[in-house]
Amino acid sequence: MPFHLIQAVNPDNKKPANISFLANIGLVLLFLVSFETLSAADDTRMADKYDREQALAFSQAALKRTIGSYPFVTENKQPVDITQYRGKPLIISLIYTSCHHVCPTLTNHLAEVVKIAREALGEESFSVVTVGFDTAADTPERMRLFARERNIDISDWDFLSTDQQTIEAFSKDLGFIFFKSPKGFDHLSQISLLDADGVVYRQIYGINYEPPLLVEPLKELIFDNRRESNMVAGWINNIRLFCTIYDPHSGRYEFDYSIFIGIIMGIIILGTIATFIVREWRKNKNNRTS
Repeated sequence: MPFHLIQAVNPDNKKPANISFLANIGLVLLFLVSFETLSAADDTRMADKYDREQALAFSQAALKRTIGSYPFVTENKQPVDITQYRGKPLIISLIYTSCHHVCPTLTNHLAEVVKIAREALGEESFSVVTVGFDTAADTPERMRLFARERNIDISDWDFLSTDQQTIEAFSKDLGFIFFKSPKGFDHLSQISLLDADGVVYRQIYGINYEPPLLVEPLKELIFDNRRESNMVAGWINNIRLFCTIYDPHSGRYEFDYSIFIGIIMGIIILGTIATFIVREWRKNKNNRTS
């Protein structure tokens, strides 16, 4: 909207009256109000496009999909491609740094679950990335600050930034929908788990989910023995898979020795029964002979 200088003429001295300043201020205020109204209306229209059920269906449709090559920059401004994380399971969380509640809470809870999983599965058993999808604001500096504010100092966890074109393609591939809204962005609280080949293995929803919802599929991927050429290694992984149990009281995973105790007791009982049967058989045989 163009602005023009407005002047009036004083009939007494024929000099311009000094009312132009107030007139221009009025036009500026009118423009700002109109702009804010249009922006809010536009955000509302964008928010109307978000439907949680459709977003959930879109997310689930990404399962078993292989995520391709996408360029990112870490919080330390190091270029990285998402395919570089292949070779072990990868946890992906998408957030925007200007979020004041959901994204920080989601990230804080993820940090707690990651610590629990690392204790049970090993420090280098999987990787984690947090991706900023508000590309205009989520710069490497902002992502680094976001991590620092969450007190996240966990190995093999990167905070990534990228450009608008990449995030649109990447989020679509991953099954993640987000729309700008008056409050920021509308989106699912979603954690995606990829296997070692970059295939979407599981989607976890919510900001305060129970740790087993993420750790159990991680266990399946890490202890999966389908690729084990060594039979003994496969057996060991199966034992670790079934004997590493979540204790809701402690909030941690522990190795359950009761299974071995049960097996040992079963062997003892079977041995006792077998010994009794053999002894009785020999006794009866001796009686018949005599």
